[in-house]
Amino acid sequence: MDERPLIGIMVSNRRSRKRILDLCQRYQHLNLKLYAFTPTDIQWNKQRIIGLSLKKGKWTQSSFPFPHAVYNRCYNKKLITIQRLEEAIGRNKCFNTINFFNKWDLYNLLVHSILKPYVPDTFLYNEVNISELLESYKLVYMKPIYGNKGASVYRVELMDNEDIHISLHSLAPRYICRKNESIQEKLDELLGPKTYMVQQGILMSQLDHQYFDIRVLVQKGIMGEWTISTIACRVAHKQYFNTSMCEHIYDVVEVLPRLFPQKKVNDILQSLRDVSVKAAQEAEIHMGSLGELSVDFAIDKDSKLRIIELNGKPQKSIYNDIKSFKSKKLIYSRPLEYAYYLSQS
Repeated sequence: MDERPLIGIMVSNRRSRKRILDLCQRYQHLNLKLYAFTPTDIQWNKQRIIGLSLKKGKWTQSSFPFPHAVYNRCYNKKLITIQRLEEAIGRNKCFNTINFFNKWDLYNLLVHSILKPYVPDTFLYNEVNISELLESYKLVYMKPIYGNKGASVYRVELMDNEDIHISLHSLAPRYICRKNESIQEKLDELLGPKTYMVQQGILMSQLDHQYFDIRVLVQKGIMGEWTISTIACRVAHKQYFNTSMCEHIYDVVEVLPRLFPQKKVNDILQSLRDVSVKAAQEAEIHMGSLGELSVDFAIDKDSKLRIIELNGKPQKSIYNDIKSFKSKKLIYSRPLEYAYYLSQS
């Protein structure tokens, strides 16, 4: 009889089962039995799941019993499938219960925690006067409360001549609102029915005149504790502000010493670690059981860290572009270590 813990990896569609399972299988070092499945593969009445596994080097689709723990790789906002699974396998045996984060909910969580000094002022778009905010901040960002990869994020800047430049991805204005035109009307037209929030613009430090952010990947491991797996810098293309469309990605230790003295570098690195773990702990209070997330930071002109946002389903392929990247095994194996931990509890 196979005594290995049975770990299920839930993915959005059948096409992605093999790719995600292959990566997990390649880097896992524990004696686990893994299979990948989609929500539609769950046979609730039979308490079985149709899953894909790698058996003696061959991909095999079989009927499996419910697993001991589930690693959720679906990009979801709703809990219904996770809740039903946990009724069958046990409370908190699934992790990344919600990983499509509501940015407004997270802002409110962080701003009422000890992390408030790291969070830029943020407002719901339909509750503020944009002209007044621009008078105060000169620069703001409009973000959909559900969004990823910088999609539909607008940069809105009040210029010295009182024109307002509205940019998407690149710094060059896509629209110019003249001082006698209504910025609110223009934005209403641009943003449409989606719910947006407005974030105070941060005057970011630059690397060779290019914007960059810092992404900290926080994961739980074999002891069930949050830990830092990797810290990277994403450098935007020249004349672009969207770091999700990055030109380069570096290990953070390659970048910070080019900008700051060593003592400051050490302080920033320690703060990145401490703040990211605390942010993950806070997010889990609101989102339910989590096993990984990333925290994106900017460094402002006063060399202070500011949290830009949290991501519940960190894109791991970006690390492929870091030369001499040593943490690849870690970023794929840690969630499986955590799944093992859950299977034993």
